[in-house]
Amino acid sequence: MIRHPIWRPPALTHIMDMMSRVRRAAPADASAIARVYVDTWRSVYAGLVPDRVLINMSHARQSLSWARQLDARRGGHGALVAEVGRRRIAGVASFGPARNPNLGFASEIYTLYVADDYWGQGLGRALLGGAFRELERTRRKSAYLWVLADNPTRFFYDAMGGRRVAERLEPLWGTTLREVAYGWPDLGEALIRVLPGSDRSRPEHPTA
Repeated sequence: MIRHPIWRPPALTHIMDMMSRVRRAAPADASAIARVYVDTWRSVYAGLVPDRVLINMSHARQSLSWARQLDARRGGHGALVAEVGRRRIAGVASFGPARNPNLGFASEIYTLYVADDYWGQGLGRALLGGAFRELERTRRKSAYLWVLADNPTRFFYDAMGGRRVAERLEPLWGTTLREVAYGWPDLGEALIRVLPGSDRSRPEHPTA
């Protein structure tokens, strides 16, 4: 999930960190992905999910989970990472076939997270566009995702052209969470908006 604070010119010491690229994830990335995943959950979801859920999250358990997922990805499932500077992983997106075909979309973005230090630098846009491009290459022409309704980062998906297509109440962790689904019915059109001017055939690309 991504927030977009007001952009300010970076200090010279941060120029290297601004240089980034998106590439396909590999099992060796599991530990770094787990760090982004857990740290972002604790930052973004504080006050939105029970504290005990965030406290009990484990980098080690998530690392094992991601290693298994990345080692076994087949059948249209995939994952991308955003690298900054000297190959530091600062964001992750995973995607694949729609888990709820009743919504009328062929594919689903399962996760999209960017480390706090890199919010507002275009990594979320690059990961979302990269996921759309990978899905389009597998002949899936539409996609959706779920986001917590009370999560202010949901406005990112509005800015990326997502349409609110569904809502649901999810009973989780002893509480009920309201979620909103954003959909893109045409990934070709979505890519023009999310990654204008990009080469849609490339699995790897730099970000601004």
